[in-house]
Amino acid sequence: MISLDQWAQIRFLRGQGLSIRKIAEEVGCAKKTVERALACDSPPEYSPRPARPTSFDAYEPAVRALLAESPRLNAKVIAQRVGWEGSESWFRKNVAKIRPEYLPPDPVDTLDHLPGYEI
Repeated sequence: MISLDQWAQIRFLRGQGLSIRKIAEEVGCAKKTVERALACDSPPEYSPRPARPTSFDAYEPAVRALLAESPRLNAKVIAQRVGWEGSESWFRKNVAKIRPEYLPPDPVDTLDHLPGYEI
């Protein structure tokens, strides 16, 4: 399957008068691919796949409950408390994705200055 950029490049090069063989060499694909791209009047469309459930999904409510109580709790401790038996790195990555929702705002990161206010 070709990308949208490749499709556009193929159509542009054909408009410049290049042969299918030269276009295939330039783009780096097969001649059949170039022929299919030229035969198609619209760019390729990709429909997003539905999200599949992961092994972390069953544990997420318990993890969120623990993060609500103590947002800085170590991911390894959370894994032990919820009974996670899978990959530690996979668990840490998933906890890292949702942890910012529970952390308090850092006062250093937010500076509010009124117009005309000088420091």
